[in-house]
Amino acid sequence: MRITDLLKSSGLALHASATTKAEVFDLLIDMHDKNGNISSKDGYKAGIMAREEQGPTAIADGICIPHTKCDAVIKPGLVAATIPSGVDCEALDGNPSTLFFMIAAPSSGSDVHLEVLSRLSTMLMDESFRKSLLETTDKDTFLSIIDQKEAEKFGIEKEEAPAAPAKDGYRVLAVTACPTGIAHTYMAAEALENAGKALGYPVKAETNGSGGAKNILTKQEIADCDGIIIAADKNVEMARFDGKPLIKVAVADGIHKSEELVQKVVNGEAPIYHHAGGSEADEDSSEGEGLGRQVYKHLMNGVSHMLPFVIGGGILIALAFLLDDYSINPGNFGKNTPIAAFFKSCGDAAFGFMLPILAGYIAMSIADRPGLMVGFVGGSLASAGTTFASAFDSSIAVISGGFIGALFAGFIAGYLVLALEKATEKMPSSMDGLRPMLIYPVIGLLGISVIMLAVNPFFGWLNGLLADALNSLGGSNAIILGAVLGGMMSIDMGGPFNKAAYVFGTGALAYETTAGFQIMAAVMVGGMVPPIAIAIASWLFKNKFTDNDRKSAPVNAIMGLCFISEAAIPYAAGDPIHVIPSCVVGSGVAGALSMLFGCTLRAPHGGVFVIATIGNPFMYIVALIVGSIAGAVLLGVLRKPAAK
Repeated sequence: MRITDLLKSSGLALHASATTKAEVFDLLIDMHDKNGNISSKDGYKAGIMAREEQGPTAIADGICIPHTKCDAVIKPGLVAATIPSGVDCEALDGNPSTLFFMIAAPSSGSDVHLEVLSRLSTMLMDESFRKSLLETTDKDTFLSIIDQKEAEKFGIEKEEAPAAPAKDGYRVLAVTACPTGIAHTYMAAEALENAGKALGYPVKAETNGSGGAKNILTKQEIADCDGIIIAADKNVEMARFDGKPLIKVAVADGIHKSEELVQKVVNGEAPIYHHAGGSEADEDSSEGEGLGRQVYKHLMNGVSHMLPFVIGGGILIALAFLLDDYSINPGNFGKNTPIAAFFKSCGDAAFGFMLPILAGYIAMSIADRPGLMVGFVGGSLASAGTTFASAFDSSIAVISGGFIGALFAGFIAGYLVLALEKATEKMPSSMDGLRPMLIYPVIGLLGISVIMLAVNPFFGWLNGLLADALNSLGGSNAIILGAVLGGMMSIDMGGPFNKAAYVFGTGALAYETTAGFQIMAAVMVGGMVPPIAIAIASWLFKNKFTDNDRKSAPVNAIMGLCFISEAAIPYAAGDPIHVIPSCVVGSGVAGALSMLFGCTLRAPHGGVFVIATIGNPFMYIVALIVGSIAGAVLLGVLRKPAAK
C-alpha cells in the first residue's frame, strides 16, 4: 500500500488558517469525518488527545503527526494540512509546526497503516521534500510530490507489491530495571514503548520496580516476539529468554537510545541468548560488557534488595528516638519508653538483615540462585566479625567487618559458586541434580566460612578505622565532603556517580554514628535539588524555557521533594552543558550547608515524607531552599532564551 492509497485530495487542507493546536486538530478531525474514516468525532478526538497527553506528536523541523488507534476509527485513514505561518504544538525543538499529518487507525485488524507511517516519517526527514509540500497550494501537486518521493525513496516495484500482513502481538518485548526501582525503570519502559509506537512496531515492557514486576511478559508473548531488550542496571530473571534474540544494555540506554534498540531487534541484529545453566556471569548477550560495568551491576543488585531493609528499619529507628525521652536514661536512649522500644526493636531487626541481604544478592547476581545462600552467610559472618579465634572461644571480642566486609563477602561468594559451577560442569549428567542441591551449598558454605573467618580481622580493623574517621569528621572537612557528595548526586542523576554517593551514604548508616547520619542527610538533600532547581528556574526565567517545560515544572518540583533526582533527566539530556553544572553547584551548596548545620538522617529515602525524623529539620529545609535557588539562578544566567 502506498501513502496516496490512504491520503486523498478530500483529506487535504493546504495553506489553512489556524492559530492554535486545537484549531488544527479540529480541522484534521473534520476531514477524517467527511472521508468516512471515523464513526464518532468525539471518540476519535478523545483518542488523539489521550495520545498527546503521553507526549507531543510534534516532532521537530515543523512536522506534527498526531495519531491514535481506537474503536472510533472505521478504516485506516490519513489527512494532511499545511500552515506556513506555523502553530505552537509543543514540538521537541521548540519551533512551530507547519506540516501536519493525522493518522486514524482501527483498534483491531491489519496494521498496514503503520508501514505507511514509517515511510512517511522517513521521507519527511528530507528538507527539500518538506519545502515542496509547504509551497504548493494545489492538492494534485501535493499528492504527486508525495507519490514521486515515495517511488524514489523505496522503489516502485516494492511499493506496488501487496503489503505483507503485519505480525500479530508484540514485535519487541522489553524488561526494565534500575537499582531503586523508582524512576529509571518506568522512564525506560515508557521510552521503549513510545519508540515502538513511533516506528510502527508494538512493544511491551515489563517493569521490575520497587513494587515488584509489573506488566509481566507471558510465555506466549516471548515465543511469538522478534526479540527482547533488557534495559537494566541489576539482574533480572533470564532463563525464560533462552534461544531468543536479545540485547542487554544499561537502563539509561533504554531511555536515550530506545528507537535504536527497537529497530535493531526488528532488523534481526540482536544475538541469540543462551542461558548458561543459571549463571549470569558469562552471558553472550551483554555485548562486550566490561568488568567495571559488571561489578557495578552486581553491586546495584545487592543495594536494590538491601534498600527496603535500610529504609524501613531506618525510619522506625528514627521514630524511636523521636518518641523517646532522653532524660530517663541517656545510655538506653531509643528504648526508654515502651513505644520507643517497640519501634527500636522492629527497626533493629530490619537493620540486622541489611549486610547479609547486600552480600547475598551480590552473590546471586554473579552466580544466580546457588550464590544466594553462600553470599547471605558470608555477609552474616562479615557483620558479626567472626574469626577463627572467636569461633573456638566465644569470649574473644570481635569487631564487625561492616559494609565493606559484606561487599567483599558478596563478591567472593558469587565467584566461589561460579568456580564450583565451572569445575563440576563435566560431571556425569546423572549427577546434575546433586550440583545445586549438595555440592554448591555444602562446599560453597565451607569455602566462604573459611575465607571470611580468615579475613574478618582485617575488615574489622578497617571498619574500626573508618568509624573513627567518621567520628572525627568535622569543620571544613565535613563541609567539603557534604559538597562533594551533594554534587555527585547531580552529575548523572541516577547514574554511576549518583549511585556511588548514595551507596556511600547508606553504607555510612551502618556505623550508627552522628557523622554517618550527617553524610546520609547531605546525600539526600543533594539528590532533591536538581528537579526543584529546574522548576524554580522555569518560574523565574520564563523566557529560558518552552511552554511545555514550564507546564512540567510543578510535577518536577514535587518529584524533587520526594527525592526522585531522575525527574531532571529530560532537561539535562536536552541541555546538558547548562543544566548539569547548575544542578551540581546547587546540590553541592545544599550538601555543604546540611553538613554545616549538623543535620542528620537515619532513613536513606523519603524526601519530605521523612522530615520528622531528620535532625535539625528547619535548617535542613533552609539548606534545600538555598541550594535549589543557587542552582536555579545559575541555570537562568547560563541558559539562552528558548526558541519561540
